[in-house]
Amino acid sequence: MTVEIRRKEIGNLLLENIPEIPVLLKDKLQLYQQTREAALADWLPDGSGLLISTRFGEAAQIHEVVRPGHFRKQLTFFDEPVYIARTCPDTDRQGFLFARDTGGNEAYQLYFYDLRKQEYEMLTDGESKHSSGVWNREGSAFIYSSTKRNGIDQDLYLYDLAGGTGERLVFTGKGYWYPVGWASGGRYVTVINYRSINESHLHLLDVETGTLQTIQADSNIACRSGSWSADGRRIYYTSDADSEWRGLMVYDLDTQSKQKITQGLDWEVEGLQLSADGTQLAFVINKNGISELYLYDTAQEHYERVEVLPEGVIADMRWHPKTLRLALTINTPQAPADAYVLDVETMDLQQWTFSEVGGLDRKGFVKPRLIHYPTFDQVGGKDREIPAFYYRPEPQDAPMPVLIYIHGGPESQFRPGFSPAFQYYLKELGVAVLAPNVRGSSGYGKHYLKLDNGFKREDSVRDIGALLDWIEQQPELDSRRVAVMGGSYGGYMVLASMSHYNDRLCCGIDIVGISNFITFLKNTKSYRRDLRRVEYGDERDPAMRRHLEQISPTTNAHKITKPMLIVQGQNDPRVPASEAEQMLRAIRKNGGEAWYLLAKDEGHGFRKKSNRDFYNQAVILFLQTYLMQPLEVGVPEALVTS
Repeated sequence: MTVEIRRKEIGNLLLENIPEIPVLLKDKLQLYQQTREAALADWLPDGSGLLISTRFGEAAQIHEVVRPGHFRKQLTFFDEPVYIARTCPDTDRQGFLFARDTGGNEAYQLYFYDLRKQEYEMLTDGESKHSSGVWNREGSAFIYSSTKRNGIDQDLYLYDLAGGTGERLVFTGKGYWYPVGWASGGRYVTVINYRSINESHLHLLDVETGTLQTIQADSNIACRSGSWSADGRRIYYTSDADSEWRGLMVYDLDTQSKQKITQGLDWEVEGLQLSADGTQLAFVINKNGISELYLYDTAQEHYERVEVLPEGVIADMRWHPKTLRLALTINTPQAPADAYVLDVETMDLQQWTFSEVGGLDRKGFVKPRLIHYPTFDQVGGKDREIPAFYYRPEPQDAPMPVLIYIHGGPESQFRPGFSPAFQYYLKELGVAVLAPNVRGSSGYGKHYLKLDNGFKREDSVRDIGALLDWIEQQPELDSRRVAVMGGSYGGYMVLASMSHYNDRLCCGIDIVGISNFITFLKNTKSYRRDLRRVEYGDERDPAMRRHLEQISPTTNAHKITKPMLIVQGQNDPRVPASEAEQMLRAIRKNGGEAWYLLAKDEGHGFRKKSNRDFYNQAVILFLQTYLMQPLEVGVPEALVTS
């Protein structure tokens, strides 16, 4: 039995077996596709306004805003998204660093944008992968990591703008190294050697000699950040030493002693920023997926929570160069991300950008409820509970169909920011959305992170089985109409769930997902391979190789008889397009129905508006076809030929 394959190309998109998108669906979705968001990048050099990232065309670009609600002036104009902007501290230089790649290949290049001339110049080699640069305090140089030396290891380079000497290699090391903070005087930089989500080491680098001084480098201890005090005698960072969560730490260079600041805050500290004068340290904790902002007075050694912020997810904190004003991005379930500024002295919060929602009624946006459901194993004699965010539509007469959305990573976490797609599913389709943070997710302690490592991989899939049990017990949900959707590792989870629970699911949507761990580890970019082996297992070990082959979705594709939508970017450096293609072949070999969407100008996910618009249309048509009115048999007769 073979399945007929109908191919079509639309611009940079290749479609297989995706029907024509109905005009009514396009029209109804149009408003949701006109929503926009804005993220803080940095302050302008003199502090007179903000640099932000937002999209008015095909891809997000850098804009400047000089006061709250003011006109946004676009500065960069590329077909590709621009990711970061870091202002040069030297106000005479009047510029900022930014990074972009090509077609989603993640080979990020660094550029300097001259605000006076309104011109930019590429500073890196145009081929290797580079991290965002960290400026010294004088703005005369910046330091960054690059794979330039061998394409595998990420070494540290210093780029001298003031002296005109360009870049020079200051440190070579095995694995992934990146800079964090630069002390006054320009000689010492804090750097992280990232080995896995559970282990990362903090060091002090002398950029003149290339020598390291270790601050914390212990097995199974994770460090992040590394901000210097104004006098250069203390370093603020986060560490999970002697704790489940990374707490705020201070290291004294004179005594070489460490002290934990956030005693009693039993949640992850996920970001910190020290004010220019060194008097205030802003840090954010992740409490059950929601951000809470705290301010630490470095002289009084006392911190307090900031209460004036809306409930949501905080990112991109940047202090004003001269005053105690903190700019940040806030994203909530009922409003897109926008840039805000908090005056720390008055506790006045001002919204600077006001992103559109396509004319939709904001009051109708659904806020999720945090639930916990029991899974198959126990902790301390009680059922382990898995956290999940439950988006419930308006009450209906009949039980509602369900979409299970699984995040990627796997060392990541679903967090309830604004999703126009989710709001469409809820309002226009009447579909309930459940977003679980299965074992292996971040945000719940380092032991929870390790619960799916290596030979435990399928335990996370069993957490989805437990969620299906929970759905069956909810009278408002229709357990006969359940779909599963996810990207990257979440795509693997979709494929694994479809093979394990084929009889309990209507359909699945796999976005840039892993289909075979052996081929994935072979073909993912070389600079990622060892990091992924720590999480998934080392395929060079015979026992682990047999295990990875046994649990891979391609091995179990014959168990999937329900329809699949597979989505892929051709330039994906993380999960290569070959992962999608071999899964398609395996499903179709068994007569299974699979729609396929490939973007030739995308990588690990769709970032360009035209591509993402069609992707959303295809997802909704797929759900309307196979979730709203599920077929008894997974393959329509019209698509099967002998």
